[in-house]
Amino acid sequence: MPIAAVGQLCSTASMSHNLTQCQILVKKAVAAGAKALFLPEASDYIASSPAETVSLARSTTDSPFVKGLRLEAASAKIPINVGIHEPASGGRRVKNTLIWIDERGEITQRYQKLHLFDVEIEGGPVLRESNSVEPGTSILPPFQSPLGLMGLMICFDLRFPVLSTRIRDLGAQVLTYPSAFTVPTGMVHWETLLRTRAIETQSFVVAAAQVGNHNGRRTSYGHSMIIDAWGKVLCELGGVDEWDKGSKEPAIGVGEIDLEGLEKVRSEMPLHPRRDIVDIVPQ
Repeated sequence: MPIAAVGQLCSTASMSHNLTQCQILVKKAVAAGAKALFLPEASDYIASSPAETVSLARSTTDSPFVKGLRLEAASAKIPINVGIHEPASGGRRVKNTLIWIDERGEITQRYQKLHLFDVEIEGGPVLRESNSVEPGTSILPPFQSPLGLMGLMICFDLRFPVLSTRIRDLGAQVLTYPSAFTVPTGMVHWETLLRTRAIETQSFVVAAAQVGNHNGRRTSYGHSMIIDAWGKVLCELGGVDEWDKGSKEPAIGVGEIDLEGLEKVRSEMPLHPRRDIVDIVPQ
């Protein structure tokens, strides 16, 4: 069975630092025999303000981070799924995107985050992702990979089951949720939501997460996971406490993607909603 590797790191505003961290993860994934490496949302950088977020954005052809990862993928002959920023039209916002770099180092798929993280939590974070990020306008149909048919989503998309269900209906076998979850929301919702998406779509879920303090103003929850189609957690990395007490080295977790097991789950407990009813709104 093919092995997926999920990577975890703490991105800063330095693209060169973050590239070095991801290069370490590539080597670890190859050593583990992985057929693909999944990296977190915003792996290229996490800035301290909306203005800095916009100022750091580079196109995929100009980004030293993306160019470096493309070389790594081609050299190691391993596909890499990674969250990055790209400039948006107008120069006032960026695109939060997820790209698939194949084993030749070519960018073959791109998904732009649909749902933006605009929240005010009492006693917790107040974040307005829409201040600096342009929302996407379409889903990316599932595509073939060494692990099966991939369905790409990003972080806050996790809270919208209609999206994952639609992508599963289109044939996805593996769903991705690269993220930079806050600590307050992560402690309560992260694992619950990931396992729920796996169970209700009967799909593998791969969730690479940022971890630790990025810049003094923002801290991410961590706990990268791979979950099977039955909702079982195949691997889980540490959180902020482990990161702060440890070596602060980027880490990977691995899990086998058992597509035969997935099809067994789907055949033994078919989940086909009554489209003749649920898709019709009474007049």
